[in-house]
Amino acid sequence: MFRSINVVSRIFDRQIHTPSPGTSVHCARRFYENLVPSFTIYDVECPDHSFRKFTDDGQYLISFSRNHQDLIVYRPTWLSFSCKEECTSQDLPPKARRFESFFTQLYCVTLASCNELICKDFFLSVEGNQFGLFATSTAQIHDAPATGEAVQGVPFIEKITFHLLRLEDGVVMDEKVFRNDFINLAHNMGVCLYDDLLAIVSLRYQTIHVLQIRDSGSLVDVRAIGSFCREDDELFLNSNSQYMTTSDRSRLHHLPGNNIENGSNHDQPNQDNPFLSGIKQRLLSFIFRGIWNEETDQTTRIQCLKKKFYFHFQDYVDLIIWKVQFLDRHHLLIKFGSVDAGVSRNADHHTAFFVVYNMETTEVIAFYQNSADELYFLFEQFCDHFHATTRNSLYMNFISSHSNNIYALEQLRSMKNKAGSSPQVQFVKKMLASLPFSCQSQSPSPYFDQSLFRYDEKLISAADRHRQSTDHPIKFISRRQPQTLKFKLKPGPEAGTIDSRTKRISSFLFHPFLPLALSIQHTLFMQPSVMNIHFRR
Repeated sequence: MFRSINVVSRIFDRQIHTPSPGTSVHCARRFYENLVPSFTIYDVECPDHSFRKFTDDGQYLISFSRNHQDLIVYRPTWLSFSCKEECTSQDLPPKARRFESFFTQLYCVTLASCNELICKDFFLSVEGNQFGLFATSTAQIHDAPATGEAVQGVPFIEKITFHLLRLEDGVVMDEKVFRNDFINLAHNMGVCLYDDLLAIVSLRYQTIHVLQIRDSGSLVDVRAIGSFCREDDELFLNSNSQYMTTSDRSRLHHLPGNNIENGSNHDQPNQDNPFLSGIKQRLLSFIFRGIWNEETDQTTRIQCLKKKFYFHFQDYVDLIIWKVQFLDRHHLLIKFGSVDAGVSRNADHHTAFFVVYNMETTEVIAFYQNSADELYFLFEQFCDHFHATTRNSLYMNFISSHSNNIYALEQLRSMKNKAGSSPQVQFVKKMLASLPFSCQSQSPSPYFDQSLFRYDEKLISAADRHRQSTDHPIKFISRRQPQTLKFKLKPGPEAGTIDSRTKRISSFLFHPFLPLALSIQHTLFMQPSVMNIHFRR
């Protein structure tokens, strides 16, 4: 289908040909080869805001004020202007070269209060794009002493607040506050959203808080996975501890020479919990049973347990939860590792473990090390299953990956072949370091569809990350015609930057379906950013 690249011919072919079953959306996306953001307005007059992203339905552009106190939401309106005199197709009037010509401000809401700041790297669009989830927090405190069940070595934030806001009018519907805790908010790493379920990872207290977002706009606690796995675990343990305390006290009373009337020998509650957490108990039991079932001979079985389980027992006990994502409504993919790597920015080369956990049955389904070939095979063949998108997400289901795109798969295998045979373990660790995937961390724009366009992923990609800026334009080449340049994007001033010593980074915000993109070049020392708008005229 679509043998011709002429748009009129393609429209005619669409009328007389029926695409193969299940390929209608892919065929429709090929029209984007003709509809590209080929025109650029450089150095647009725009508000001095920190622009975050478009929502998945393309209805809103999310931004924050420079002082990280206010949320400002815009509506894309597309360019429209009129001229009193005759207008040429090459030049736009000055009024059309402003940010307000493309976007209309809907509202400005103050989210942060007192000593809190908005986390500019955190935003989640809730199912149906009716609500948006934002976060504010106080300053992070390092080297904070661990109290109670807190993990030593994890930073400390006095107050973290999640705000559920109705995107239509900016009304804050509900809030969820965490005190004296640490949640990794950068690029949504510590929070995962699936349908109406929200998982928040408390690194400091090693708890996965699962909440439900109701249609009414309220946040409801569903369960907390960590110290306890079931709702009645705490009640069961407390009742048994009371029984044991009473029994011990009774035995102590009948011992000769003991006088407990003054209360000096009364049992005090142990501040250091002798029990492992519920999730850690489940994990250790699964590892033990897996090693136990490997051998049938009792002597060999004991030797394997000594070598594979008891020798590494303390290492398993010291593991902490790093990151979590939903695989579906019942299963979680949990990443465990050391404390030091859990709070560092680069944990690619650290040893880590992946656990598939069923929230309903509280069972551990699978356990892998981050160098396991079996997990890498699943990652290579079924990568889309690790991107837990909802059934109703129209655009997010068409993000290119090496399990649904032959070009992405060829690129992955080329990287694997270049790695060679000796450092194969390091290659597997590097690839699996991206698991669990951060929620809503990729752009659904069709211009990142690797079956349509080819581009340098070192300079730009669908991933929500800043890139090192360059004075050279980023080229998008047609896949069907490998020598044809479809369009190019150039961040920064049109004439380039005079001072090449200044470190510059660029971010790109693509509309999910319109031929519209924003390139924003940032420099250090709080200098104003340079925004370019790329669109189809």
